Amino acid sequence: MVKEAYRKVNSNKGSAGIDKESLEKFQENLLNNLYKIWNRMSSGSYFPQAVKEVVIPKAGGGERKLGIPTISDRIAQEVVKTYLEPRLEAVFSKNSYGYRPNKSAHNALEKVRENVRRYSWVVDMDIKAFFDEVNHELLLKAIDKHVPEKWVQMYIVRWLECPIQTSSGELVQKKGEGTPQGVVISPLLANLFLHYVLDKWLEKEYPQLTFVRYADDVIVHCYSESQSLEILNAIKNRLAECKLRLSEVKTKIVYCLDYNRMQRKDYPKKFDFLGFTFKPRSIKSKTGRGMYLGFGCEISQKSQSRITRFWKELELHRKSPLTIQDIADKVNSQIRGIIRYYGYSTIRHLQGLFRNLEFRLAKWYRNKYKERSYRVAFKRMRDIKFNYPTMFYHWQFF
Repeated sequence: MVKEAYRKVNSNKGSAGIDKESLEKFQENLLNNLYKIWNRMSSGSYFPQAVKEVVIPKAGGGERKLGIPTISDRIAQEVVKTYLEPRLEAVFSKNSYGYRPNKSAHNALEKVRENVRRYSWVVDMDIKAFFDEVNHELLLKAIDKHVPEKWVQMYIVRWLECPIQTSSGELVQKKGEGTPQGVVISPLLANLFLHYVLDKWLEKEYPQLTFVRYADDVIVHCYSESQSLEILNAIKNRLAECKLRLSEVKTKIVYCLDYNRMQRKDYPKKFDFLGFTFKPRSIKSKTGRGMYLGFGCEISQKSQSRITRFWKELELHRKSPLTIQDIADKVNSQIRGIIRYYGYSTIRHLQGLFRNLEFRLAKWYRNKYKERSYRVAFKRMRDIKFNYPTMFYHWQFF
């Protein structure tokens, strides 16, 4: 179990925890390090080290706190996660998609696309500071229901109570709540917690409705305005009972306007989910003879801004010593990921995004070859594209 857990942790890569031991360093004495983990876990003498806190900016502003355990703690958590996951998977709702085997963000997006054709109203929910406010007492009740093994319970408690080390070196003790994002065991514990807080409760109290949950992002589909207002109020009360709360700023009721639904000016007509914006948009008919107003999705403005900001920060125009092939090698893996994720519904909506990259390539060309004219620079880049159409991954599509 420890060896298999190590293989998974190794394939996921990741940086060092508070002990500053990288994967490469851990592998220098691999068998002894794995033996130590096994020996301590099997004897009950394993105690995790503090989790290193890393603060990263959110796409929409603000900050997100991630937790980075040590390599040894990641492997230990992976042991328990792999042990428990099949058992809990048999319990989890079909409407839950986040961090589950054989389920993906694309599956969740496709389900929302299907649902907005049937339901005119959406409750777009954002649980405020969910990973910071998961209540340990309630979570342990759920664990006790499904996990009779005392050794598993013991290690989960130790991980939940493990302190956080901030960037300044201060150790912050837990106060009966929170499971850090980025920690191996957290997604499984979060899914178990929300299974009882939301999934099972919604299926029992509102069996006529459907919902899609990806971790703490939740979309509830409703038939009418009154029903969506009732659901939103009921969910607020339910979350309060479970010591959670909705973000008043980000939670909203959305009317899914299309050609078959009357205009409603008093409600928003779009919502973001997993990096996509769902909104009224022109859709080509299946016969190919015309367009109609549907309610579909495309890459969100927030996602586009994040990607273009990354390209800007590369400062390609200052990298004159690089060749065009060097730049392609630098950005192609990211471009491939963008197209595979955001191009799943329709790739043509990414054309405007990649114009930004083409502009930065033209700017690089001007600086490298001392060319004043953008028109000439764009023409030279088109010539390169014609002769080497697979140099940049997106050139195959646009």
